[in-house]
Amino acid sequence: MALNVAVQMDPIERINIRGDSTFALLLAAQARGHKLSYYTPDRLAMRDGRVFATVQPLGVQDVEGAHYKLGEERRAAIEEFDVVLMRQDPPFDLSYITATHFLERVHPRTLVVNDPAHVRNAPEKVFVTLFPELMPPTLITRDLAEIKAFRAEFGDIVMKPLYGHGGGAVFRVTREDLNFGSLYDMFAASFREPWVVQRFLPNVKQGDKRIILVDGEFAGAVNRVPAPDDLRSNMVRGGAAEPTELSDREREICTRLGPALRERGLLFVGIDVIDGYLTEINVTSPTGIRAVKKVGGPDIAELIWDKIEAKRSA
Repeated sequence: MALNVAVQMDPIERINIRGDSTFALLLAAQARGHKLSYYTPDRLAMRDGRVFATVQPLGVQDVEGAHYKLGEERRAAIEEFDVVLMRQDPPFDLSYITATHFLERVHPRTLVVNDPAHVRNAPEKVFVTLFPELMPPTLITRDLAEIKAFRAEFGDIVMKPLYGHGGGAVFRVTREDLNFGSLYDMFAASFREPWVVQRFLPNVKQGDKRIILVDGEFAGAVNRVPAPDDLRSNMVRGGAAEPTELSDREREICTRLGPALRERGLLFVGIDVIDGYLTEINVTSPTGIRAVKKVGGPDIAELIWDKIEAKRSA
């Protein structure tokens, strides 16, 4: 079954194809005979309640420096597509939220992956708090007294912006760290939203697992080990990818999350687990597909298209 597929993503000329999950999805779609069209979120428009975009036919190949070819622009109604992949990266800001409102107008007649309304309502560091029993002690606030009390209780803490991404502005603060006041002032000046404050997990040096779930089922995982001089294990921050197996605790986490993900139409999700603790549920533009395959895991892009095709044929 050939599908008419649109991908809403960041500028394709800027992506690093070696690790880009969107690119892996496009390669797999093309290999299955699906017709691809490309547009960036700024090319969306709503006219009298209908959603349009200026799109271009897209061809891809796994060749660095020559990884895409675009055809002529045309104005298309989003409802004409069978599937839209909503794959622009955060920041999760008002622009991102507006895009979810636009795509909500066509879903589920046009299958949007992931469901735009639930993407809007499930930002990574908020959705996860529905499962406090799976998390490390976590506080979300910008109130100094609350943060001081949390720090006094746990000593070592991690502070990060609530809508941050890619490991940006993640700081460890120890019990005696004299930089705490300055760090608080910097966060207060830089971010209007609350911040996430969590108990520091020392075993992060052993790795931060990215576990991918497809339609609520475990699909693959990679262990991301931080560089010796860095707290963050994100691969864009220098983290190294290693093969891994799931522990019983990690399988329990997947089992607990699965029904909630399926109910919300969150078909492609990446969760982060450190030392058996769930820290984030990534639903906006999850990554990890190519990393899992490179360390000997399954081709998750194929699993995702199996699910999409099944949903479109139902």
